[in-house]
Amino acid sequence: MVEGAALSATAVETFFAQSYAEARQKFLNAAARAQLSVQTSWHPRKGRDGELLALDVMRDGPASARSVLIVSSACHGAEGFCGSGVQGALLADETFRRQATAAGVAVLYLHALNPYGFSWLRRTTHENVDLNRNFHPFEAPLPDNGGYDELAAAIVPETWPPTPENEAVLTAYGARHGMAALQAAFSGGQYKHPDGVFYGGTAPTWSQHALRTVLREHGQRCRRLLWIDLHTGLGPSGYGEKIYAGREDLAAVARAKAIWGNDVTSIYDGSSSSAKLSGLMWNCVYEDCVQAEYTGIALEYGTLPLMDVFNALRADQWLHNHPDAPLVQHAAIKRQLRDAFYTDTPAWKERVIEQGLAAARQAVDGLSRRA
Repeated sequence: MVEGAALSATAVETFFAQSYAEARQKFLNAAARAQLSVQTSWHPRKGRDGELLALDVMRDGPASARSVLIVSSACHGAEGFCGSGVQGALLADETFRRQATAAGVAVLYLHALNPYGFSWLRRTTHENVDLNRNFHPFEAPLPDNGGYDELAAAIVPETWPPTPENEAVLTAYGARHGMAALQAAFSGGQYKHPDGVFYGGTAPTWSQHALRTVLREHGQRCRRLLWIDLHTGLGPSGYGEKIYAGREDLAAVARAKAIWGNDVTSIYDGSSSSAKLSGLMWNCVYEDCVQAEYTGIALEYGTLPLMDVFNALRADQWLHNHPDAPLVQHAAIKRQLRDAFYTDTPAWKERVIEQGLAAARQAVDGLSRRA
């Protein structure tokens, strides 16, 4: 067990896995060591190696706790290597667990919100939906993304690698409108191209239903709810950007900064490395946990330069659209996708764990001060 001190590189390595199945087993083993029970929601599909897939939920703290901290991983499946590692480190940190108990905070671990994507090395769900663009009232009109509509055929072309003429379309758009506009068109969320990237879907996914079920059971009795959702793929390598995750609300942003520091960024004021997005996952908290004062962040760890990440996503979507691609090309694209969201080096992992533990401790301290 860990006692909150700096971890050795060897200790850090034990929290990370090389596959979804290994990550899940590490999570279940951590639960057993901590003498905590696990609730499992079974996914309808099988994993890449035929394994069962699940959203596993572990609550460390009483059902009656007035304050709850959620720590979640693998909203975007392939990003789960990082998030699962942070969750394992928290569960092994007895100092953190005692801090939470003393503060009256229940910590709710959501392992693999999107287990299909985690196992199959995809960012999307089995419905080819970006889970973090899927939280809409689908009976209402869906957002338009004219930039994506204009660029759809160039973002995911018919051939891969793309032709120079294809790439010139994207370059010209960036030159006309700016790189921020290109990023927004690409990643902001789109609802018309089911074979494209950042597709938000036209109905709730399995993962959305599973998450809402968990929130209704565990989040409807607390007065305060904090959420750290673990992500990778944006920003400088190894740096964990704390992106405010909630409605455009100055008071809530101020709470987030009081808890996690003045370096909390926001998609609303342009301070974040993320574009302004639609259909974000935290929308469900306002609907399913209406009694709680909610404050959240996405802890977003950088990996590769932005265009390398985008190109990995484009290639993976092309591969999804062309399942008969040669095996050598398939393997290369999957390796490119994994590298875009998981930097499998000791130095990167150490930085990830250090910042993840710090953010969780700040959250518990913030809840303690507001109790």
